[in-house]
Amino acid sequence: MKIKILLAACLAAAALAACGGSESDATSDANAIEEAPEITVTEAELVGNPFVEDWDTPYGVQPFDRIEDEHFMPAFKKAILELRADIDAVTNNPDTPTFENTILAMEQSGQLITTVLYTFSSLTGTELNDNLRALQTEIWPMWSRESDAINLNDDLYQRVVAVYKQRDSLNLGEQEARLLELTHRQFVRAGAALTPEVKQQVSDINAEISELTTMFAQNLLAETKAFTIDITDEAELAGLADDFKANIWDEDKEAWVLGLNRSVYESFMTQSENRDLRKQLFEGYRLRASQGEHDNSPILIKVAQLRAKRAKLMGYDSHAHYQLEIRMAKTPKAAEDFLLRVWRPGLERAKQERADMQAMIGDEFKFEAHDWWHYAEKIRKDRFDLDESALKPYFDLEAVRAGAFTMANRLFGLRFEAVDVPTWNDVVTAYDVIDDDGSHLGIFMMDMYARDSKRGGAWMNAYRPASNIGGDNIRPIVTNNLNLATPPEGEPTLMRFSEVETLFHEFGHGLHGIMTKMDYPTFSGVSGPTDYTEFPAQILEHWTSQPEMLELYAKHYQTGDVIPDELVERLLAATNHNQGFRTTEYIAASLLDLRWHMLSSEEAADITDAHAFERQVLEEYGLIAEIEPRYRSQYFSHTFAGGYSAGYYAYLWSEILDADGFNAFKEAENIFDPATAARLKQWVYQAGGLKEADELYRNFRGQDPSIEPLLRGRGFEVESSGGM
Repeated sequence: MKIKILLAACLAAAALAACGGSESDATSDANAIEEAPEITVTEAELVGNPFVEDWDTPYGVQPFDRIEDEHFMPAFKKAILELRADIDAVTNNPDTPTFENTILAMEQSGQLITTVLYTFSSLTGTELNDNLRALQTEIWPMWSRESDAINLNDDLYQRVVAVYKQRDSLNLGEQEARLLELTHRQFVRAGAALTPEVKQQVSDINAEISELTTMFAQNLLAETKAFTIDITDEAELAGLADDFKANIWDEDKEAWVLGLNRSVYESFMTQSENRDLRKQLFEGYRLRASQGEHDNSPILIKVAQLRAKRAKLMGYDSHAHYQLEIRMAKTPKAAEDFLLRVWRPGLERAKQERADMQAMIGDEFKFEAHDWWHYAEKIRKDRFDLDESALKPYFDLEAVRAGAFTMANRLFGLRFEAVDVPTWNDVVTAYDVIDDDGSHLGIFMMDMYARDSKRGGAWMNAYRPASNIGGDNIRPIVTNNLNLATPPEGEPTLMRFSEVETLFHEFGHGLHGIMTKMDYPTFSGVSGPTDYTEFPAQILEHWTSQPEMLELYAKHYQTGDVIPDELVERLLAATNHNQGFRTTEYIAASLLDLRWHMLSSEEAADITDAHAFERQVLEEYGLIAEIEPRYRSQYFSHTFAGGYSAGYYAYLWSEILDADGFNAFKEAENIFDPATAARLKQWVYQAGGLKEADELYRNFRGQDPSIEPLLRGRGFEVESSGGM
């Protein structure tokens, strides 16, 4: 198994912080630089370890009931030793380098490490405890050094180069040619052609980044778990819906408990009439990991400095220049210019929204940031006669999930059948995904509820990648994770419409992972640049609000009645309500991410105050005081503990693709149009990273995308010039 795809597994996994150094693909030379440390493991240490045994579980799913925390380190060491043997066999092969004995042999190497790391990186995102937290700080720096020892191995690189130089005469198939191209690119971008001295510096930087990003994520989780507001006086719950009050009731504490789970935060900030409590929760959320024992400020500064230094060593102006080179945006300036085209109308709309809410308040008090969610909802009720509490009964999790499955069936011919397989938590549900020809595509699992051991947010990850080398046809095990509040026993899980959209979004990532038809893990599943890979997820969000789709899944949890047409009309009319806020908070975070990583090595070295740098950047762009960036630097795990460094803009860039792509269905006057869906299936969900992202999109759409559908979709005035 290729090292790059293992790192990608970590980035897609629950613990985004786990994969230090992986965001740059930069790793080190076992021959010319400091070698990876000696590793030993005894047979006695492996006795009873499920990772070194054959699994007789259904579909080869991990035997989660047998995997204990103490199994990971011995299994990891055993896997490293096997990987070293595989790589040594390639490197020391006396035969002339060929595609089969070099490129394909590398792709097939390290099968045990694949299993161990996919399992570990996924479980640490959903079931993190003190033991696993300690293992993170050991395993990921070790893995950084190990991958360095491979990806900057000069002897190995020279074999790759020898094959690459013959590429035009090898008569390779399309997938084999792509594998060769990406393997060569991986080594070059890792710095395999650098001098031994520079490689050593890069390796040392990678190891340090690995440690720092793990610390960043652990600090954030600790801060998120530590903050609570316990309410014992029911009078302080004014405005809260009964189902939400039931969700936050803690029997042990005999109190209503507020935490920093995003679902709880948004619900309380929207519903609560208690302005003082809204401010307390708001401050708790925005100041996470910003002070005290778990302050992430020095960590993120150091990470930014190390990334900038590494970029300079590798010949780039900044980390952003390195990252964007192989993304659709190509340059930091192109990404920034694109963001600003949407930022300007978004910010103007936000200022008008602020004025509208101040007008509603009058002279009673000055509108502040912690008032935004609450008064935006009041404006929505007043303007569109639309109440969140009137919508939620129509969005029961079970019905929404069934709706997503129905959509996948109507579009792609997929079927989802519940299966009894081992899971890591009792709340997880599992499904066998069956293609339109009756073949098994993969196992899809859903972990929907928040808990203390689980990181925040929503994400897709995999426990096993797809592979079809030599006809082995190993199908993926994919999971979707949300953080919904657990309802009282016996009660349904009713969702806000924004949570419905999130479920469909992650389902899109899941389908991208499951439907792949690529043979090689390096570019199967959710492969490609981040400003493309959000497209397969975001396009499915469009179906959630289509009347034809709503009548399939939006049914009252008690009566079974389909959501009334007049309620749908109001929902659609309110689609762009508060769009200025949503656009501005997101782009503020995206610009902040870019600016941290557009720093040269010299500029980054001068940064000593993270708060001051952040404030300077946001003031330059004109962010108003009443809007917080979606992520402040200290809890921006996408960029300081994951794979989105210099890439958080990707969600909006991909919105160009998804808005334009959904237009293809609208032009066909059928949101389930078979011909359009077939192209989407072939060139997006099945194709992985078979071609460059812009080519895959053109094969699906038949044209390059334009920004106009994105602007129209957000209710903004369309500029005279289109394009991206």
